[in-house]
Amino acid sequence: MDRKKIYLVALTLLIILSLSAKAVRLFHIDASQKPRIVQTKLRDIQGKVMKGETLLAIFLKHGLDIDDLYAIRDAAAGIYPLRNIHIGQPYTVKVEGQNRISSFIYQINRDSVLNIRKTETSFEAEKESIPYEKRLLSLSGNIEGNLISSIGTDHEHLLLALQLSDVFAWNIDFAVDLKKNDSYRIIVEGLFLDGEFKRYGNIVAAEFVNNGESFKAYRFEHGGKADYYDEGGKSLRRVFLKAPLNFRRISSYFSGKRLHPILKISRAHNGIDYVAGAGTPVSAIGDGKVIHAGWKGAYGKMVIIRHPNGWQTYYGHLSAIPPQIKTGGSVEQGQIIGNVGSTGLSTGPHLHYEFRIDDKPVNPLKVKMPEGWPIPGAELAVFRTFREQMDSCFSNPRNLRKYALQPENSGRQSKPLL
Repeated sequence: MDRKKIYLVALTLLIILSLSAKAVRLFHIDASQKPRIVQTKLRDIQGKVMKGETLLAIFLKHGLDIDDLYAIRDAAAGIYPLRNIHIGQPYTVKVEGQNRISSFIYQINRDSVLNIRKTETSFEAEKESIPYEKRLLSLSGNIEGNLISSIGTDHEHLLLALQLSDVFAWNIDFAVDLKKNDSYRIIVEGLFLDGEFKRYGNIVAAEFVNNGESFKAYRFEHGGKADYYDEGGKSLRRVFLKAPLNFRRISSYFSGKRLHPILKISRAHNGIDYVAGAGTPVSAIGDGKVIHAGWKGAYGKMVIIRHPNGWQTYYGHLSAIPPQIKTGGSVEQGQIIGNVGSTGLSTGPHLHYEFRIDDKPVNPLKVKMPEGWPIPGAELAVFRTFREQMDSCFSNPRNLRKYALQPENSGRQSKPLL
């Protein structure tokens, strides 16, 4: 081998050795140094379920990992199926690197959320109560027109008006009994989250003055059940509701002789007609057995309920009857048994309502409803103390500050405490 070739070989070996040394230094790990932990940043996605939107559509919209969709769906299956998500309900998704889910929170309703969290191996789901803070609030006013417009037409005040009408449903027919300048006073739970008012809770006490007569109601629990009682501890609940509809106008009263609007002949009108929008829910006024559910001639779609003591109620011209309302079945007071319609001989949407005793029609507005059960004597002293607390708040709303409420969803009945 000549000197030139020897020189080239030597130069090549030097280059190889140099590169090898650099490679060793490059990949050398100092055992004394700890590996650096890279912190994964989380980001929040907040939104509300849009019309027609599914969980898959939400994942695709935000570019989330589809494998996580199947995992959280399986985790929630036994608690709240995610196929049941509803339009308008809020959700929050915490996302880590590569668009993987760290947690998914969906508000099921006004009281609870579905909380799905990532674990080391998969996901776990839990239904949790919303941790509202309760405060006692006071509202009052006079009736101008109807109950809803007087209390407020926004969503929360509408629900409050409906709740108030339910409290006094056995004493006042809000379709026909209201008079101008009737008045109300309400002590109600206000539910707050992070210091912000979210909604009204239960009415704790209320007073309604109707045509000069005062009605009071106090929410009290005994025997594990809460109900409303008058000043003496008698239940406001009657065996029958005063009416099957709330806030509706009566267009035709009980009469022995009335000109039929379609047949144009005079004949008895054995009930009363409540004017209401098509589809308005109709409630059973009391417990009983369904003896007819279906079409009945001029009445159209009708439900007839037999109550104790030979009393019967008729609900006619319905647009629809729920599948569970069947002849031979039982219903409870307040249960929805149909919707207002205009079936049969009818000039427009309304409810024809009849009350019969021993199969003889009577005027529903003049039937005296039997009373419910009073507070047991052993608990009357506790009730009277509670009543006095609420009466002091009616007299001076500043006294509300004296009382505390148990936490929402604590499993016990919330009552003002000294």
